[in-house]
Formats: sequence, structure tokens, C-alpha cells
Amino acid sequence: MATAQKKRPSVEDQLRALVRLQHIDNRIDQIHKLRGDLPEEIRDLEDEKAGLETRLENYEEEMQESKVAKRQAELDIKEAEGLIDKYEEQQLEVRNNREYDALTKEIESQKERIEEAEETIEESEETIESREAAIEETQERLDELEEVLDEKRAKLEEVRQDTEEEESKLGEIREEAEEEVGSRYLKAYSKLRDRLRDGRAVVPLKRGAAAGFAVPPQRQVEIRKRKNIVACEHTGRIIVDQDLYNETIDEMKEKVDL
Repeated sequence: MATAQKKRPSVEDQLRALVRLQHIDNRIDQIHKLRGDLPEEIRDLEDEKAGLETRLENYEEEMQESKVAKRQAELDIKEAEGLIDKYEEQQLEVRNNREYDALTKEIESQKERIEEAEETIEESEETIESREAAIEETQERLDELEEVLDEKRAKLEEVRQDTEEEESKLGEIREEAEEEVGSRYLKAYSKLRDRLRDGRAVVPLKRGAAAGFAVPPQRQVEIRKRKNIVACEHTGRIIVDQDLYNETIDEMKEKVDL
């Protein structure tokens, strides 16, 4: 017994399938517009926050290093002063100039050590003061960012909750609609969607024009016959007869709430 061959869809069938797909995508686009620039704004704020947190860590690390250097310098000064006192006492007990000069050299070396340590302390204090101010300023900005992020995340979540169910339903319907479009036409449709700013790859012919561009009379006749896929000479959009467009959308409204 021969298996019945599946009927090959006509051009008109493909046009209707494309209109259905476009109508669903239009609604999905509207949902995304409701979210506006919020997702991108949140990503930008999160990137800024991550950068500030890294900067804050660096400031705190530099400040701790300066505090350690300052403490070490203070210990060096204390030790050097103790050695100077010791060497000066020893000078009072030397028996010759050679021993006296050697102790004088040690004393001068410890004085240089004290000068270097004092410079280190001064530099460290300047760094600590500078980093404390920078940390305070950075932390304030982080606190502000966190508040703004919380507000925008809450707003985005609110929109998502309002549209999540509808978008999920549309996604399921879209998969079914996509299966009705031939692979060649689906590929062309997807490329147009990606290229066109408004995402309208399929548009109706209205009063001799499509998406703002005039359509030559002979092309209008061809579109109304529904025998060929006709593309706009200016934008590449697929143009369909307005009656077909409206009929297809009305049929969709009877089946699903779109």
C-alpha cells in the first residue's frame, strides 16, 4: 500500500506562515521594549561596580603596605637611636683615634638610617591619608551604585513577572509557527530580522507602499496574486497582500490571545 505524499505548501501557505511568525515576533519585541534599556543599564552598572571594588581592594592593599612600612621605619628609628646612645658611650671609653673614628662612622650611619626612616614615615603618612580619602570616595560611589542597581533590578523583575508567562507562551507558539515555514524562507526571514532595526521582515502592502517605500504597480499586482515571494527593492523586506496579512492575524486571534 503506497504511503500518501505530504502536500507541498503553496507560496500562499508560506506567506501566511511568515505573517504568523512575524506577528508573534512583533509581540515578543514589544515585551522586550517594555524592559527598555534596563538589562543593558544593569550590566553597565555591574561592570562599574566590579571595577570600583577592584580599585577599592588596591587602595586598601596600598594603605596596609604603607602602614607596615611606617611601623617598620619607626622601629628602625628606635633601634638606630639606641645604637647611637651605645656608640656615644663607647666613644668616652676609647683608647685611640682609630676606635673613636670607627664609632663616629657607625653613629653617622645610624643617623642616615634615621633620616631615611623619617622620609619613609612621611611618604607612608601621605599615602595613607591619600588612600583613606580615595577609599571613602570609592565606597560612597559603591553605595550609590548599589542603591541604583537594587532599584533597576527590582523594576526589571517587576516587568519580567508581568510578561514572563506571556513570553513563555509566545515562545511555544513561535516554535510551532517556525515549523510551518520552509527552511529557505526561514533563513531569509531570520537574516532580515537581524539586519533590520525594527525587526519587521514581513510587511503588508498598504495604499501602494510597504514600510514607507512605494511599490511599482506591476509589483503590486504580483503581490496580490500571492504566487511569488516579493521583496522590497529598497529594504529587502518580504511584502504581502494586506488582505492576506489581516486575515492571517485574525485567524491567529481566534486560536490564541495575541
